[in-house]
Amino acid sequence: MAFFSHYAFDAYGTLFDVHSAAARSARDIGPHWERLSLTWRAKHLEYTWIWAGTGRHTTFWKLAGDSLDTAIATVGGIPAGLRERLLASYRTLDAYPEVAEVLGRLKARGARLAILTNGDADMIADAVRSAGLDGFFDALITVHEAGVFKPHRPVYDLVSRHFGVPLGEVSFQSSNRWDVTAGKVAGMRVVWVNRTGAPDEYPDTPADLVMSDLKPLAAEP
Repeated sequence: MAFFSHYAFDAYGTLFDVHSAAARSARDIGPHWERLSLTWRAKHLEYTWIWAGTGRHTTFWKLAGDSLDTAIATVGGIPAGLRERLLASYRTLDAYPEVAEVLGRLKARGARLAILTNGDADMIADAVRSAGLDGFFDALITVHEAGVFKPHRPVYDLVSRHFGVPLGEVSFQSSNRWDVTAGKVAGMRVVWVNRTGAPDEYPDTPADLVMSDLKPLAAEP
């Protein structure tokens, strides 16, 4: 595998475990906590697509609350006060175990690193800080600079603008297969971090690399 000098990472689901917020409160949520978490994540993404597709824009934080409310209703409710705790946890999600080491090795080789995220600037800053990833990234790029959520093309062009290089010189890592497709169409090398062993939904835009986690990036010569 070739070493790239510029790497962009999706945040939620790629660097940060989106289900860690609900997992911390699993006992209080009850046996349906996984269903709540999966619904929360699915609706959060769905709502970004609906807002973007209808020519509107809002904050990722607002949609985090809206999608959580839907997930809570789906499972029939949760104890009082738990909604606020879940939202607070969403700002301090756990990083996946290999993330810090991989980022450190890439930085040691002289690579420039960025996050490209649907998240708001304050949300991603909180996540990076709480996970101890300060100092790894040259840029924290949010979709709000483009005024539209992923997977719209102007979002991916932000990476070229921040790095000052053509998109073909950037390796883009995401756990979201639709995000990988958008990065591929934009012209980046794309790495699908398939943490769940999901089937490939978009064979017409194949990922350049498929990994179960980020470790192989650090093993590149």
